Amino acid sequence: MAADFRFIVVGRGMMGAAAARHLANKVDGVALIGPDEPEDRANHQGVFGSHYDEGRITRTIDPDADWARLANRSIARYAEIERDSGIQFFAPVGCLVVGPKRGGADSYVDNVVDAAARLGVQTELLDDAGLKAKFPFFSFAEGSEGVYEPHGAGHISPRRLVKAQSLLAQKAGARIINQTVVSIRDEGGLVTVATAHGETFRAEKVLLAAGGFSIAEVLLQRPVQMRVYGRTVTFFEVSEAQAEALSAMPSLISSKPDDIDSIYLLPPIRYPDGKYYIKIGGDPDDLELDSEPELRTWFRTTGRDKVRDHLTRIIDELVPSVTGPSAFTNSCAVSYSPTRYPMIGYTSSPRAAVLTGGCGMAAKSSDEIGRLGAELLLEGRIKDDAYHTDFSAHFRT
Repeated sequence: MAADFRFIVVGRGMMGAAAARHLANKVDGVALIGPDEPEDRANHQGVFGSHYDEGRITRTIDPDADWARLANRSIARYAEIERDSGIQFFAPVGCLVVGPKRGGADSYVDNVVDAAARLGVQTELLDDAGLKAKFPFFSFAEGSEGVYEPHGAGHISPRRLVKAQSLLAQKAGARIINQTVVSIRDEGGLVTVATAHGETFRAEKVLLAAGGFSIAEVLLQRPVQMRVYGRTVTFFEVSEAQAEALSAMPSLISSKPDDIDSIYLLPPIRYPDGKYYIKIGGDPDDLELDSEPELRTWFRTTGRDKVRDHLTRIIDELVPSVTGPSAFTNSCAVSYSPTRYPMIGYTSSPRAAVLTGGCGMAAKSSDEIGRLGAELLLEGRIKDDAYHTDFSAHFRT
C-alpha cells in the first residue's frame, strides 16, 4: 500500500494546528484532520475543541521553569504568525500574578519570580500599596504581592490562533481535512487513519493531538493515560464605556493558599456578538470525566451552576465595579498527564505518536508544544535539551 501522506496530524486544535504548520514548513506531504467548530453546540453529537473561545491568558511568568520556557518561546513567535497569516490573535495588555506575600509558608510568588529571572523576563514586583495604586479596579486581600509582566503578555484568541496556524499550514502545502477521526492503526508498515465519514488515509507517521478526546477507547490500540476534568467558565457583560474605563486591566491569575478561591480573569474582550465580557474561571472542585461519551455530553452543557455562583462571589469581591449576575456560562475541559507536562511521545508503534495533555496551561504555549511534536515526527525523538522534563507519553495498561 502507498501512503497518502508522509505525516498526518489528528486534531485541529491549538497544538495540532501548530504541529501541522511546523511540519509543513519543513516537508511536503502533511495533512491536518479535524472537524470545524459546531454551529449548534447544544445538539452537536461529535467531538469538541476547547479553543472555541476568544480569551486565554498568555504570559511567561510561571512558577514552573519548563512551562515558562514553553510560553516564552511561543510568545516570541506570535508576531511572525500574525504577520504571515494576516490574523491578529494577541492582545498585549500584560499579565498580573498575585499571591500571598513572600516570606511565609506559601512559595507561589517566590517561584514565579525565580522562573522569570531564569528567562530574563522583565517584571515588576508590587506590594499591597503598589497593587492598589497601579490597579485600582482590583481589590486584593491584605498581605498580597503581585508580579506584573508588562510586555509580551496579555491574552490571545484561541479561536483566531487556530485559524492562523491552519491557514499557514495550508499555505505551506498541508491539506486540511474537515472530518472526525475514529481510529488510528499501524498496519503493514503504515498508519491507517479512519474517519467517521467512512474514509481512510494512510501515512508514514501520525501525531494524535485531540486534547481530552485523546482518551477515546478505540482511537488508539492503547488509550492514553490522562485525567480529564470538566471546567465551567463564567462571563460578565460590561458596557463599552465600562470596557474603556477598564482598558488598563491586565490578565490576572490570583493564587490562594488553599487553592479553592484561586482564579484566573481576563479583562473586557469583545466577543463575536459585539458585546464586551470579563471572563473568570477557577472551579472550586473537580468534575472528572472518565470516558469520551461523558466528555461529549459535558461539552453540550453550559457548565455547573455551583461554579457560576462561586465565581460570582469572587468577582464581586475582586472587581467591585462589576456588579450584577453573570451574562452566561460555558463548559470547557482540561487534560492532565501523569507528569503534569504535555505528553509528546510515541505509542508502542514507532509510527504513531501523541501530542496531548495541556494541563490547563497549554494555550499560550501551543506553538512551542506543536514545534516539539513536529520535531518528534521529523527526528524520531525530541532533540531539544532545553527542558528538564522529557515530555514522556503514558498509556493505559
